[in-house]
Amino acid sequence: MSERRRIRLQLSPEAERYARRDAPLEVRRLAAGGALPLPPVELVTVLFVLAHDADAAVKDRARTSLAKLPESVLGAALSGATHPAVLSWCADAFGDQPERLERIALNPQTDDATIARLAAAPHKRIVDIVSNNQERMLRCPEIVEALGTNPLTGRSVIDRILSFLGLQRAAHEVTDEPEEDLDFGSVEPVNDAEARALLESLLGDDVSAFARELIDDGVEADEELQKNLHSLLQRMTVFEKVKLARVGNHEARSLLVRDRNKLVAAAAVKSPKVTENEVLAFSKARNVSDEVLRIIARNPDWTRSYQVKLALAGNPRTPQQTAIKFLNYLQDRDLRGIMKSRDVPAVVTTHARRILQRKEK
Repeated sequence: MSERRRIRLQLSPEAERYARRDAPLEVRRLAAGGALPLPPVELVTVLFVLAHDADAAVKDRARTSLAKLPESVLGAALSGATHPAVLSWCADAFGDQPERLERIALNPQTDDATIARLAAAPHKRIVDIVSNNQERMLRCPEIVEALGTNPLTGRSVIDRILSFLGLQRAAHEVTDEPEEDLDFGSVEPVNDAEARALLESLLGDDVSAFARELIDDGVEADEELQKNLHSLLQRMTVFEKVKLARVGNHEARSLLVRDRNKLVAAAAVKSPKVTENEVLAFSKARNVSDEVLRIIARNPDWTRSYQVKLALAGNPRTPQQTAIKFLNYLQDRDLRGIMKSRDVPAVVTTHARRILQRKEK
């Protein structure tokens, strides 16, 4: 059960007479009907207060009236200088009404916690609105967390966020999907000094041997390193994980690329330190997101490798149209292997069979 918190609302004397706890019951019931000569912000605020009234009849009537307010009135309140608590409550009350949620998402009065909830909502337009507010995302990691787990967070949004976090989309990355075409330039490599400075900010001033091991790709991971790394990742925010993906070694990347947050996973595969062997391993992995496999498939440098093409075509996590595209580059023996595989989706095995039949004819 969530804790109740005291909210201080500023109302004019005219509005306060309807919202006071000690106002006569008949006055509160009348006000709950919504027919009050008040400006939009004050009218919605009064109804918000009455929607939490101790009297059930007042509460129910106020909530009904609030939902039925004319759009000109409610829209003005959701876009105006309304108290953050009122906007937060409205975000929940109007969860299935995207246009109203958009007004709340665009309102600078809305608090970050509400924006984080909206970032997880199944509305593409709201995802775009939230992801364009860099100031909010920088001060509230929960917003980025929500965006990264929202299925509607597309490639352009991921690129936009990684861009201002310093991990940009490669200029040579190609795309054939109908989404906003963004090009932020190439990803610059990081040197050990930069990596060390970043790890100091993440781990504190005491940069131990463990911190140095996270930078050095030549370090062989032992059980203790793996344990420390797992423990570190559990304490890190999404921002910190993205930064670690940029400067960390292959052990860090191998865990981060499997993170449930696709912003983190994308940052790991886009790291300037990632190697061709890692890309091949990611292409074969069954526990990475389809977004990671899309990123690999769109990179012509990586897909020059026959083994990467084969891995993507045979990975059941690869988006089907992407897998089918790479079938056309495979040798007959590999096509037969995919055709007989029980893991690969039926549409992919069927296409492999058709290619072989065409060749035989």
